[in-house]
Amino acid sequence: MDIILVPGFWLDASSWSEVTPPLVAAGHRVHPLTLPGLEAADAPRAGIGLRTHIDAVVAAVDGIDGPVVLVGHSGGGAIIHGAVDARPDRIARAIYVDSGPLGAGGVINDQLPAEGDEVPLPPWELFDDEDLVDLDQELRAAFRARAVPEPKAVAQDRQELHDERRYDVPATIIACEFPSSLLREWIAQGNPYVAELARIRDVDYVDLPTGHWPQFTRPAELGAVILAAVDATAVAP
Repeated sequence: MDIILVPGFWLDASSWSEVTPPLVAAGHRVHPLTLPGLEAADAPRAGIGLRTHIDAVVAAVDGIDGPVVLVGHSGGGAIIHGAVDARPDRIARAIYVDSGPLGAGGVINDQLPAEGDEVPLPPWELFDDEDLVDLDQELRAAFRARAVPEPKAVAQDRQELHDERRYDVPATIIACEFPSSLLREWIAQGNPYVAELARIRDVDYVDLPTGHWPQFTRPAELGAVILAAVDATAVAP
């Protein structure tokens, strides 16, 4: 199976480096992406928005023959959902890592402090305690050293969706900060935060308790969970 891995904010393709070995060892082809504007600290970010990043994922899908699994971490979840909407007949499964599908009209996070055309990685004090579980001082230093400012418009643009066949694409939610049982409760309560997720017809939930960056705090376990979801997809009738 071809697996496209989309990082969350402030991260490039290398952020998946400790996650992909079990996928490669199992014979899958991995395609970790560096999205436009995240190539380097001094890369231009003006004019890069959410649709730019969705289009980059769609282009990667179009460059592959056969079905594709999409994996999106954090804000990357909104991006892969836009790609599912654009190519519902090409996506075998969408895997959301501590994230979920963003519905039409939603924004990823317009509360992040911006500087000009970009959103630098904020101070750790601006994150919730749940975000930072297992992210020790060494990992925080390494993350901050590699972090690239996110294009502001990616965080603030509204999601545009057009094809309801996206709800037929199977999804896997890897719940890290909050248990999957809480997501199920929110769905049962009709919480608008999970309204788009509630409309997907085939959803698997997997708990991987840690903070918001499991690719750093529990990379081997994350790789194993992704592998299980991909392999289940590959053998599905």
